[in-house]
Amino acid sequence: MPQFFITWLATAASLFITAIVVPGLAIAGAPTALLGAAVLGFVNAIVKPLLIVLTLPLTILTLGLFLLVINAIALGLVGYLTPGLTVGGFFPAIIGSIVLTAVSSLINQLLGQDSEEQQLQ
Repeated sequence: MPQFFITWLATAASLFITAIVVPGLAIAGAPTALLGAAVLGFVNAIVKPLLIVLTLPLTILTLGLFLLVINAIALGLVGYLTPGLTVGGFFPAIIGSIVLTAVSSLINQLLGQDSEEQQLQ
């Protein structure tokens, strides 16, 4: 259970840093980042797999580049569902999804979460 909270806090920190770095993304504060991280987890678990399955032919046709658009749609949906988190359009959502992935990966590596998952396998 503590691993869940660490992951949640890491995602919230990633979201907060992404909102600082990317113009067009705005976040009201730390409580909004925590709520946004929870909504992001829900969207990544439920909505994003459905979008991937529905757009599979287009994703194959573009050699996977359409997944950037799906990530942007997911981030835009998180911005729509989270009060205090604003996504300023399509291009900030695409850039934000790329930055969010990079920052989240970096924070997870610093926390050692990726290495623990590999040791369990």
